[in-house]
Amino acid sequence: MLGATTVHDAFSYNPHQGLSRNSGVRKRDGFEHASIRRLRAKEYIFCEGDPRTQIFLVEQGVVALSKVLGDGRRQVIDFAYPGDYIGLGLHGEYIFDAQATCAAKVKCIAASALEEAAASDPDLALMLYKAVSAELATARNLLVCVGQGTAMERIAAFLVRLRDRAASSGRNGSAFSLMMRRSDIGDLLGLTIETVSRTLTKLRSMGVIEIVNSTEVHVLDEVKLEQLAA
Repeated sequence: MLGATTVHDAFSYNPHQGLSRNSGVRKRDGFEHASIRRLRAKEYIFCEGDPRTQIFLVEQGVVALSKVLGDGRRQVIDFAYPGDYIGLGLHGEYIFDAQATCAAKVKCIAASALEEAAASDPDLALMLYKAVSAELATARNLLVCVGQGTAMERIAAFLVRLRDRAASSGRNGSAFSLMMRRSDIGDLLGLTIETVSRTLTKLRSMGVIEIVNSTEVHVLDEVKLEQLAA
């Protein structure tokens, strides 16, 4: 798997944000009796190359999924938010690093247990299939965004995605938290930390957003933000 997936949600495509996760009715997902693991900021859940023994469900916080390139640079593949699953796939080892960007909590279940449950539960198997398909669509959309979008378009699209995730979870979509460092955002979008900070400042000066205490984003002009993300 390339990143994180929400197997219990319904997925839809939006040209401004790519893949959005629209909350649906949660079904049995195999995590009813999972163990809980609490993480400190910057603590790793697992690293690339570790044996893939467990699958994780994010309960609180945000987890950065990344790979270290041959020259030492870090590429963030995606961020996993509450409701997202990490570690699905058929590989015998994890193919990326998973690191908490802030204090976080995840549920853990043996990969073999979830796979055995899916083998005898068609609904669960279908959910996992949809998760894999959705994750591939997310990866493709990120590739287009990073490959073709300007810095403003990349940042705006990222904020639109966070706004829509907040709204789909029942929170006020016009206000959400950046629970990751500016460098993490840059490593996802292929931008330097200076460019990320400069672009956010420009969005503030344009009256599109306001940032409180460096982490709380308030969207002031949703129409303009979507236009910039197009």
